[in-house]
Amino acid sequence: MSLLSLQNVSFGYQDNQPIFENISFDVKPGEVFCIIGPNGCGKTTLIDSILGINQPQSGRIMVADNDLHKMKPKEFAKNIAYVPQSHTKTFPYTVLDIVVMGRTYATKMFSAPNTAERHRAIESLEQVGLKGFENRLYTELSGGELQLVLIARALAQESHIMIMDEPTAHLDFRHELMVMEIITWLVKEKGLTIIMATHFLNQAFYLENAGVEIRVALMNQGTFKAIGTPTEVLTKNNLKDVFKIFSSIGMTDEEGINQKFIVPLKNIR
Repeated sequence: MSLLSLQNVSFGYQDNQPIFENISFDVKPGEVFCIIGPNGCGKTTLIDSILGINQPQSGRIMVADNDLHKMKPKEFAKNIAYVPQSHTKTFPYTVLDIVVMGRTYATKMFSAPNTAERHRAIESLEQVGLKGFENRLYTELSGGELQLVLIARALAQESHIMIMDEPTAHLDFRHELMVMEIITWLVKEKGLTIIMATHFLNQAFYLENAGVEIRVALMNQGTFKAIGTPTEVLTKNNLKDVFKIFSSIGMTDEEGINQKFIVPLKNIR
């Protein structure tokens, strides 16, 4: 059964060329669907379409057999949570307040979150390694801490699908690894379905080697060039065609961990 299905979806801004055309794919429960491609290929625009921000010019987006653009906001929130690429910290809310916002759709109008909702938010913080952060000011967090809070907020939403747009774009190695470990846990232990766009090709290999059910869509110039496992899709020839680079694919066995990885060697001039 497909939890999310895109059927020949195309989108373009008025009077311009299409950003992407005839995109079709299905995502199963408990799977990571990873969209990889160079800058400007249409990844974020596609993510915005799945979020309902962009209205497709053609095709349909189905969530559990329901048309995405006919879903009410509460129904949408029950099905899809979102972790953005970046977020502006404007007001000095506490971390707990930010995470509780993930429960907004379940709170009645003009009502405050109840004790159960706040406990769910605290549990989500603990699950991403931020126990004790509840009363920290949101505006005083580091970039890595902020990203973990946003994941906790999405987790507190208890949706079936979590969409992540470049979830580690501004993080150091430690926090990037923490996010990848959390994604692994969310899929393998919580059965969550994750759709993520990323520039970091080695993240797909990390998830594959961690035993996560993952498929990669290699996107370029508004279309999918290939869909399959990381091993099937992230080949030297595909990277040469799409990213215009020469690369090497190797395997390491450090600390008892077998890890496939890509090393970019040089640009094709």
